[in-house]
Amino acid sequence: PLTPPGSVFPIVWTLLYLLMGFASYLILISGRPKSAVRSALQAYALQLLVNFLWPIFFFRLQLYLFSFFWLIFLCLLIFLTLLRFYHTARPAAALLLPYLLWTLFAGYLNIGIFLLN
Repeated sequence: PLTPPGSVFPIVWTLLYLLMGFASYLILISGRPKSAVRSALQAYALQLLVNFLWPIFFFRLQLYLFSFFWLIFLCLLIFLTLLRFYHTARPAAALLLPYLLWTLFAGYLNIGIFLLN
């Protein structure tokens, strides 16, 4: 239940990546100390890597339960990134909120697919 049509996913992910990219740009130009900017962007890069691996685990390897726990890990990393962005440039943190919410929704869909298979 609540599974959106397949055509929604590329649109949503495109918008989310645009928001994420703009958020990271705001961090880069924030004028905050280099250590704060570096810390925020390192958290951002780590969550991007974890995000990149999820479709491989889920679609390619069909590790549905593992993928669900990987998404929980990703949500924690997004939240950590959001906190670091908040302390560096608050508007950048706000731009990550839709990403966190969509990833939580993806977790719901992921566990549903695991339970149905």
